Amino acid sequence: MKVIKRDGTTVDFDLNKIVVAIQKANIAVEPEYRIEEEKIHKIAENVQARNRKRLLVEDIQDMVEHSLMDEGKFELAKAYIIYRYQRALVRKANTTDESILSLIRNSNKDVMEENSNKNATMAATQRDLIAGEVSKDLTKRIMLPEKISKAHEEGVLHFHDADYFIQPIFNCCLINIGDMLDNGTVMNGKMIESPRSFQVACTVMTQIIASVASSQYGGQSVDICHLGKYLRRSYEKFKKSILETAGGNMDADTLERLTNERLRYELKGGVQTIQYQINTLMTTNGQSPFVTLFLNLKEDDPYLKENAMIVEEILRQRLQGIKNDKGVYVTPAFPKLVYVLDEHNCLKGGKYDYITRLAVKCSAKRMYPDYISAKKMRENYEGNVFSPMGCRSFLSPWKDENGNYKFEGRFNQGVVSLNLPQIGIIAKGDEDKFWKLLDERLELCYEALMCRHNALKGIKSDVSPVHWQYGAIARLQKGETIDKFLENGYSTISLGYIGLYEVTKL
Repeated sequence: MKVIKRDGTTVDFDLNKIVVAIQKANIAVEPEYRIEEEKIHKIAENVQARNRKRLLVEDIQDMVEHSLMDEGKFELAKAYIIYRYQRALVRKANTTDESILSLIRNSNKDVMEENSNKNATMAATQRDLIAGEVSKDLTKRIMLPEKISKAHEEGVLHFHDADYFIQPIFNCCLINIGDMLDNGTVMNGKMIESPRSFQVACTVMTQIIASVASSQYGGQSVDICHLGKYLRRSYEKFKKSILETAGGNMDADTLERLTNERLRYELKGGVQTIQYQINTLMTTNGQSPFVTLFLNLKEDDPYLKENAMIVEEILRQRLQGIKNDKGVYVTPAFPKLVYVLDEHNCLKGGKYDYITRLAVKCSAKRMYPDYISAKKMRENYEGNVFSPMGCRSFLSPWKDENGNYKFEGRFNQGVVSLNLPQIGIIAKGDEDKFWKLLDERLELCYEALMCRHNALKGIKSDVSPVHWQYGAIARLQKGETIDKFLENGYSTISLGYIGLYEVTKL
């Protein structure tokens, strides 16, 4: 007879384990409530006599409890139940001690190599990783249903980012940077008004990026087109200042030349601010902000000229790279760049082909930018062209109450991935078995995703003011719940998968 343990492994039936468990419960009660030794062995033998091919360990324990009650030993049965409960607590005891100590000793390879953006030897990063280990432990033991935890442990599915699950935060987003720059925002309790120049707009934008990164665990994307307005403000400010300095006496060509010289200097400085701030800022989880800059030159943009200048400068500086600690130019990991190919820049005689040529040169040397076809996006997204989130997932189309599409200021609640090759291995070529297993495991993934969804319900805007109160996602009141943004398609939730090629071969 085989016994199936709680972790799914199978062992030979051992009569002595039942005897020892009852004996321990026997010792825990007063003498008048105890059972005779021979009856203990008789109960164990009765279980053995069932002679089933397989028994769950829980079934064996249920049989023992019923046998004790049949003998009228209710106090003893109670003691046995308590013993079972205590053993369950031991099994669910804290499992983080060794993982945390090995992390501090720099010997926990699993954690140290899990995220290439985190330097696990630094004290600031280790604080986040230690908190992550505690979160994983609580998530596995308490937060998730046992079958979801077991499925994750056995590789049936992957419950992503368990190291952040105990916190009421989400995965990825598209920051509503236009609203935050135009209407102001608040960070660390301080009001930041709409910038009056390009340089200040770039500084504010990078501070927003760092603040957002500290209160979520996934990537974020920023549409650079919102900076064009502020480059024009700088142009107008410089032009007015130069003219006033000259006492109003200057020919138009000279005025334009001097204004553009100052503007080019401001443009270079502002883009440098974005690049250096993003690469030198450390968020509260000990890494540079995971951010993508979306480079899209829209033909109907009133600030198209300015935005073309900004995109060109971003690509020039990325092509050059950034100096490492030895003074050598290297490719920075962030910001990621996504460049949109459209009719006016697709190397077929378009007005902005020169920027695309620069982008291709940059890709050849620095591996960025990535490219998006505006034509294909319009086909797939009802005429819309918009940025992916930092994780490279695209939001689904969503319209507000006025029928207008909205992408910025939206987010993804979390991710669970399905292990497809494992299903193929277990099915062993049996197609009916494969589809049955796939359906069962998809249902399990759905339950796991609903754990993510339900964990965010009832959360109040105060958990991250920059997201929920000051414009990155919404402008809710203090104490207001975020629930309306979790429903009706405003935010997404992701089912991932691995091994599509492998499962077809299997």
